[in-house]
This record gives sequence, C-alpha cells and structure tokens, in this order.
Amino acid sequence: MRRDARTLLPYVVVALVAVAVLTVPLLTADRYLLRVLTFVGVNVIIVTGMALLFGYAGQVSLGHAAFYGIGAYASAYVVVELGWPWLAGVLTAVLVTAAGGLLLALPSLRLKGHYLAMATLGFGEIMRVVFTEARTVTGGPDGRSGIPFPSVGEWTLDSAGANYWLVWGAAVVVLVLAANLVRSRPGRAMRALHGSESGAMACGIDLVGLKVRVFVISAALAGFAGALYAHVVGFISPSTFSLHVSVLLVAMAVLGGSRSLAGPVLAATVLTMIPFADAVIPGLSRSALETIQSFQEDIYGLTIIGVMLFVPGGLAAALRRVASPRGRER
Repeated sequence: MRRDARTLLPYVVVALVAVAVLTVPLLTADRYLLRVLTFVGVNVIIVTGMALLFGYAGQVSLGHAAFYGIGAYASAYVVVELGWPWLAGVLTAVLVTAAGGLLLALPSLRLKGHYLAMATLGFGEIMRVVFTEARTVTGGPDGRSGIPFPSVGEWTLDSAGANYWLVWGAAVVVLVLAANLVRSRPGRAMRALHGSESGAMACGIDLVGLKVRVFVISAALAGFAGALYAHVVGFISPSTFSLHVSVLLVAMAVLGGSRSLAGPVLAATVLTMIPFADAVIPGLSRSALETIQSFQEDIYGLTIIGVMLFVPGGLAAALRRVASPRGRER
C-alpha cells in the first residue's frame, strides 16, 4: 500500500498544481499579472522541450530561439497573409519547425559537446539575419503586427484570462505528454544516452536516430510556443528571437537540472518573472524595477552560479532532496 501511495503521489501533486495554475484567472482580474503569467506558460512549453533535449538526452542547443521565431512567423504569415484559420497556423508552425529541426539535426547531431553547441549557435545567428531580411514574410526589423487573437470558428480568445487558459492548458498537456515520454522506453534510452554514449550504444540504442527524434520534438515544441506567443501578443520582431533568448532558455534548462521536468519548469517560472518583478511584488517602486531590469542578465548569472555552488544538480536535485525521506534525514 505504501509503495502504491508513493507511485500515485507525483500524479496527485501534478493534478493539484495544474488545478491551482488553471484557476488563477478566477482569483484575479489583473491583466498585467495574467499577461506575465502567460509569458511564463509560453517559456514552460519551450523549456519542456529543452529539458528533454538537455536534461534527458544530454544534448546542448544554442539555437532554440530560432525555432521559436520560425514557429511565430510561420503561423503569423499563413493566418494574416493567406487567411488560414488559427489552428491551421499553429499546425503549420509545428510542422515547419519539426522539419527545420530534422534538417539541422541530421548533420549536426553527429557532433558532440561544444561542436554541437557551435553548430546550433550558427543556425540561430543565420535565422536572426533571415528574420531581419525576409521582409515579405517577417516584416523585417520593424516586425510583423496585426496578428489576430487565437480563434476557433466564431469563438475568439481576446481577453487576458482566455489567453492565459489557452497557453497554460497547452503547457499542462505538453508536460503530461513529456512526463509519459520520459517514463517510457524512449525515455530510458534518453537517460542511457545522457549517462554514457558508449554504454547506450553497447545496449543496442540507435544513438543518431534517438538524438534526431528528441531534437525534432524539442524544435516542434519551440515552434508551438512561438505560434502561441505570436497570436497572444499580436506583434513579433527579430529582437524577440535573439541569441539572448537562446542563452536564457539554456540557462533555464541548466538551472532546472537534469532528469527532471519539474526543475526546468520552476527555473523557467523564476527567470521569466525577474524582469516583471512588479507583477508579483506589491508596492515595488519604478526605480527598483528599472534597476532589476538593467541588471537582469547579472541576476540570471548570479542565480545560476549560486545554484551550481550550493545545489550542483540544479533545482531538480533540490526537489529530489526535499521529496526523499533519506534526503530530509541528512
């Protein structure tokens, strides 16, 4: 009975957290807070893919902001210029980014370590130039505006609360699917790959095929998040998908820790809300907020250094330590 209770506990915790998150619009009508939390949900979707790629498969990508942007621009273009429905735009974004991830993964994932990081970094910088120069599709450096709100038929999600529910509903579904994936046979193969490539190969795991599949899934999730962001905000520009964003996404995954989804999600929540501290800290002065925003990169760096020094395994290790009876005894 105790073993069954321990098995069910994670699902109960996830269900309670999901209910708590999805009931936020019923507890507050603050549009600014709901908009900030919506941005958190978008980053949670991207970081879930990053957690699969980095935390489980042990692969590093410094180009995920590019897939984020490809998804945003693809959905915006087909909806605004071609008149396609919103759902078709989102599906297009997912398919285009998955195809892009496949094309990048096939040659790049034969590389290892910093060589792989540099390859994805180069891809991200190439796409940044494309976002700026392909004016007919992206609007150039001025960006693309007039992107409609998500809609299904005559039902348009044009309020802050509706957008929040849409993004976080999608985030919860993505997290549930990712949790099922990591508990399955492919998830065990990813953990083996992260532990030792030679050991995984000795067990008969197709390393290149596994890396490619994980990379494609991670890229598709970034594209999905990009499509949601474009239609929730209504405006996108190349600065939204810069190298800074890629580095921040990697920081979220590193800070969250390996072999965990909860750790990266928590890290994404904390790091996303730093520039919007006034949304969660009542009475924070404008000068204090401007100071935080001016030093947000330094805050990110100090936070990561502190976690690496005091909790080397990231937030995931801290969560395991709290959840484990042996960890509490120590």
